[in-house]
Amino acid sequence: MKAVRTIKIQDWMNAPQTRAVMSALNVGAAEPQALFVGGCVRNALLGEKVGDIDIATVLTPDAVTEKLGAAGIKVIPTGLDHGTVTAALDKRSFEITTLRKDVSTDGRRATVAFTTDWREDAQRRDFTINTFLMDEGGQVFDPLGSALDDLAPPRIVFVGDPAQRIAEDYLRILRFFRFHAWYGDEDMEEGALKAIAAAADKIATLSKERITQEFFKLLSAPAPVPALRAMFDAGVLKTLAPSEGYDVLSRLCDFQKEHGFSLAARLYMLGGNNEEFFILPKVLQAKIKAIGEVLVMPDLETDHGIKVAVYKHGREAAAQALIILRAQEKISAAAFAANLKTAREWDIPVFPVTGNDLIAQGHKPGPALGDALKTMEQEWVDRGFR
Repeated sequence: MKAVRTIKIQDWMNAPQTRAVMSALNVGAAEPQALFVGGCVRNALLGEKVGDIDIATVLTPDAVTEKLGAAGIKVIPTGLDHGTVTAALDKRSFEITTLRKDVSTDGRRATVAFTTDWREDAQRRDFTINTFLMDEGGQVFDPLGSALDDLAPPRIVFVGDPAQRIAEDYLRILRFFRFHAWYGDEDMEEGALKAIAAAADKIATLSKERITQEFFKLLSAPAPVPALRAMFDAGVLKTLAPSEGYDVLSRLCDFQKEHGFSLAARLYMLGGNNEEFFILPKVLQAKIKAIGEVLVMPDLETDHGIKVAVYKHGREAAAQALIILRAQEKISAAAFAANLKTAREWDIPVFPVTGNDLIAQGHKPGPALGDALKTMEQEWVDRGFR
């Protein structure tokens, strides 16, 4: 392959762990046997932060394991059926996958065979901007010959026939909209949208875990609303469409850019704890519930009202409830600014009476004591925490 571009070596490429893994895989070879692939190369080209580092190789998993082991690098067999192992070194991990071609697929999982052809491996990937390869020196390769054209500005284009790519893995429907939310624009490939609409009902065949993970990545984008609108219009997870309309959700996302991101607040606007599609961690469920409970409290536009919300449900729930109210245009800019400051900076008091204090005054231990304590605490809150 001929390099189509050379980039300056970045910190993640020059990290000792990265160099150790790549050196172990390429040692003694005249041609590169392992190259960076996918998202890390795409983000490096776009000047975006690089997170996970994926490596593609012509080596079989057994050969990868042998080479890394000889270099003293721990190997975890994370996906041997698909040719994937994980190298772990000094608190960093690298997913290493042997070049593959699909033998059969059913929309959820694939049976693969190994290959040594970089282009053949690229042809089974989802989008052109995820097919880039790069060596340790920053030389970038475009095995399909079209990915570079789709990079600036980024266009989310399926590799080959969109319907075929989707039929291989229905999660690619959600990935299409997720990548649009993070990298693309509102101009979506018409052929892709038609293929997605035709297969929208197949999302139901995927596990809730996969749907949850992919949708949360989409919803966490700085401005996900255009992608969400197109997704719902295509019939994908359409029951999640915001009942208050897209303008409110868009304003919420804009306000969060300035005042703090919350996935829980965005999920609340899409129906909250939706068990039809998602498996939500208990912590996230609690955050969504708390936001909802704050929003039905009275007097949130007043200083005392927001203090009560903070005292009962915490700073984050109170702040995000205020952001939602501002997006809904139910609170003025002045009241929003003042109360958000209170929610974040108010010194939350501790109720100064305990059960032992009441016992000392003659109350007997038991349920009645707890009721008396709650009544007294509520009176204290109502008096402005005095």
